[in-house]
Amino acid sequence: MKRSLLFCTTLFLMVGIYAQKTTSGNPVFPGWYADPEVALFQKKYWIFPTYSAPYNKQVFMDVFSSKDLVNWQKHERIVDTAAIKWAWRAMWAPAIVEKDKKYYLFFAANDIQSDNEKGGIGVAVANKPEGPYKDYLGKPLIDKFHNGAQPIDQFVFKDKDGRYYMYYGGWRHCNVAKLKKDFTGFEPFADGAIFKEVTPEKYVEGPFMFIRNGKYYFMWSEGGWTGPDYSVAYAIADSPMGPFKRVDKILQQNPAIATGAGHHSVLQIPGKDEYYIVYHRRPLTEKDGNSRVVCIDKMEFDSQGLIKTVQITNEGVAPRRIK
Repeated sequence: MKRSLLFCTTLFLMVGIYAQKTTSGNPVFPGWYADPEVALFQKKYWIFPTYSAPYNKQVFMDVFSSKDLVNWQKHERIVDTAAIKWAWRAMWAPAIVEKDKKYYLFFAANDIQSDNEKGGIGVAVANKPEGPYKDYLGKPLIDKFHNGAQPIDQFVFKDKDGRYYMYYGGWRHCNVAKLKKDFTGFEPFADGAIFKEVTPEKYVEGPFMFIRNGKYYFMWSEGGWTGPDYSVAYAIADSPMGPFKRVDKILQQNPAIATGAGHHSVLQIPGKDEYYIVYHRRPLTEKDGNSRVVCIDKMEFDSQGLIKTVQITNEGVAPRRIK
């Protein structure tokens, strides 16, 4: 009996060892999710995605955390329309900022089509990355169309001087605005303008910004989000205000792996010239526009600082812990 028990225990341990994940795999976690924003808090990786469903069912958000990019824990319903009274559907494209030991979650809601509708870009706040989040303002931060930009797909960028900028916009227009220090509104630029248009060529939606070697890399999504041509392109500038001249497309479908690869964010390992791109795509078996999954792959640069074309994979990435 003891020998049998010992054999079963040994076999169980061996199976457990061989069953451990050696790469993240793509998708990195199960479920229909899109528009992922990746962040690093408390020596953990966090992915804040849109819950990908028909608009009237997009009424909450989940978040996922990991210590190694491979094994992910789901934190359910960190914010929903019960906490955001003015939001009633289409909560999407989260952007997250840690400031003064608080976590600020920016999001779009209601998919407004005109200035006469209620909705736009809002902000919620929590004491922990996993929430729960509560409405910060009790109203949208942006609820009108400026320069033709639908108030969706916001990204909040912290510049080298500590100033925060918001890049946002759908309907093929992108604006930038300077956030107040308390995130309650915006400060005017020197010429008095609040919202400045910085739309690059072929821009559709999903802006993102990061700095590498003193240069500003501005990225966005092109094509239609429900189609196979959804993709990511970028520009390089010397200023957060641009001008942003399109360089190239760096993320797109591979018909042998997945379609509709787009609406991404970028993770840099602190102190390292090591980057990952987190994005959504559509499995080859799926035709529904909302059937999207979150994936991660390496993002690399050539000797001139240009972004190499990202090879989307089924394997994903190897474990990477933060020391």
